[in-house]
Amino acid sequence: MAQLRVFGEGPLAPATRSGRVSRPRLLDLFSCAGGAAMGYLRAGFVVDGCDIADRPNYPFPYHHGDALAYLAALIASGEIRRYAFVHASPPCQHGCALTVGTNASQGWGGTHVDLVAPTRELLDRTGLPYAIEQPNGRAEIRKDLTLCGEMFGLGVIRHRNFELGGWTAPQPIHVPHRGRVRGYRHGRFYDGPYVAAYGNGGGKPSVPELQEALGITWTNVREELTEAIPPAYSEYIGRAFRVSRAATTGAAA
Repeated sequence: MAQLRVFGEGPLAPATRSGRVSRPRLLDLFSCAGGAAMGYLRAGFVVDGCDIADRPNYPFPYHHGDALAYLAALIASGEIRRYAFVHASPPCQHGCALTVGTNASQGWGGTHVDLVAPTRELLDRTGLPYAIEQPNGRAEIRKDLTLCGEMFGLGVIRHRNFELGGWTAPQPIHVPHRGRVRGYRHGRFYDGPYVAAYGNGGGKPSVPELQEALGITWTNVREELTEAIPPAYSEYIGRAFRVSRAATTGAAA
């Protein structure tokens, strides 16, 4: 007889009384408005978030507080064992291409703290498989996986790199881009099939255009949209993880 467990209690997918397999639970750290979370839901996970900012548009239960302090508390209490996987998107201003390029050269912005290393240290302590997401730039992560909007037919390019802890995923072929990102460059306007999902002005897209390009409909806050990763990315990661885990354990993940 299959062992019965409380829904979401542990990292494996327990059988229910009906014989169906319940969804594994995922912890979404630095969750913002839930771009990553929605993709993981579509990949078959139950999602809990955590963000230091108030995120009323986040579509799932979440803890309002410091992500690293919350993760440390979950480890200390043993409650981290409720989860099968952890996704983390620590703030990227320290190492992203925009900050270390244009913003730095113009003296814009302030000092940014690199949270990638302390995030990785805590994630390794959990013993759980994980993914750390960062944009192109100087962030010191392994680029185990790089995803682009064109791989999923999206209206953004939005390259994102992922360090995968404790597991691996296939790298999709990087499909050639179909043209330019729409907007002004050095005073000249360029048209193209992609919108610029960052900042404001300079020919940047409207909020409805951003929503359509990213595949995000549950928030209309520009800042949240420009910070989000498209759900298609995390859906790919979540499905790849579940296939990988099923192949390893011989059971559904």
